[in-house]
Amino acid sequence: QFSQPNLIESIDQILAETQLPAHCLKLEITESAIMENADSAAKVLDQLQARQIHLSIDDFGTGYSSLSYLNRFPVNTLKVDRSFVSRLDSDEPNIAIVQAIVTLAQNMGMDVVAEGIETPEQQLQLKNLGCEYGQGYLFCRPVNAESASEILARENHSLG
Repeated sequence: QFSQPNLIESIDQILAETQLPAHCLKLEITESAIMENADSAAKVLDQLQARQIHLSIDDFGTGYSSLSYLNRFPVNTLKVDRSFVSRLDSDEPNIAIVQAIVTLAQNMGMDVVAEGIETPEQQLQLKNLGCEYGQGYLFCRPVNAESASEILARENHSLG
């Protein structure tokens, strides 16, 4: 979808139809989708940012990213891939990778979200590493839109 030539127009149309303020929309783009054509991706991301759409790089650390490109993209959030989170309990070098991603995101003024949190131990370890946000089965199994709206109306899902 990210490489579709009419992506921006489609998003504009959806925002108009739904009357959703653009700053309330968060789009997740995989690292590999961005890196397939970095120059083109940068232009699209700039157009999305100009609309105040929140942008996240999903599965960060698993693709073939180049850190030299990261500062070219107007990204708000890095999402730590679940493959790193699942090995937090048993893999010391893996902890260093997660810490590096968290530090990188924070130093660049980005939020960082850990994906795939399944245990309270993982949540605590991520919090101790400075990761403020997370998602995973520990918080909630996948639900339909109606149930998600009800959950969000009554709870705040930060790691803090």
